[in-house]
Amino acid sequence: MPRYVYAITAATHPCRLDGLAGVGAEPAPVSTITMGPLRAVVSDIEEEIRPKRRDLAAHQAVQERLMADGPVLPLQFGYTAPDDQAVADVLQERADDYLAALARLRGRAEYHVRASQDQDALLREILRDSDRARALNDRIRSGDPDPRLPLELGEIVAGEVRERQEALAAGLIRTLASYAEDHSARTPADGDVLNLSLLVRDDHKHDFLQAEDRLAEQAEDLEFRFSGPLPPYSFV
Repeated sequence: MPRYVYAITAATHPCRLDGLAGVGAEPAPVSTITMGPLRAVVSDIEEEIRPKRRDLAAHQAVQERLMADGPVLPLQFGYTAPDDQAVADVLQERADDYLAALARLRGRAEYHVRASQDQDALLREILRDSDRARALNDRIRSGDPDPRLPLELGEIVAGEVRERQEALAAGLIRTLASYAEDHSARTPADGDVLNLSLLVRDDHKHDFLQAEDRLAEQAEDLEFRFSGPLPPYSFV
């Protein structure tokens, strides 16, 4: 029977899975497949899995339960294998890589930081700092009909926004990454200026969270969204 695969752990991981139901329209119990020093956490699946809210929550619940008891290599939502033997074969073939990754992640968790900027405040800042942008804006507001003015102003503003937000993001990454063992910056979306994942040691968690708080207090025109500790998806 096809198996949905949630994560990989060491065979010594307790894998306390009692009470957890798997993904799918008819959720099966979550169980394990052990091969040598490794264990895969799985459940039976009979249909193609789509990212519905209930299934995403079930997938995440397994990761969080496992993470509470030791390092885990979480698989992204939707990974399936044709049968137990296929799972066991992968565990055997990639044992060295998986064991090394588990060792690297021991005592560590992922934290995620997104930040967005007040666009009105940024525009006011650009108009204050750029003589050319301010002059163009004044001419437009005074009723100058020249059709080239909005285009030129738009180009100036877009360039300034891009340059300032890239510099801002670089500074935020430098600050936060200094508290982490590893980090992964992705292209921001939905108006954000920062989309950052960090791998933080458990014994550095307090310092890291204090740094987050200081950033949120100091950056008045930024809105931060912090989450974690999370399964280390970005570092598997």
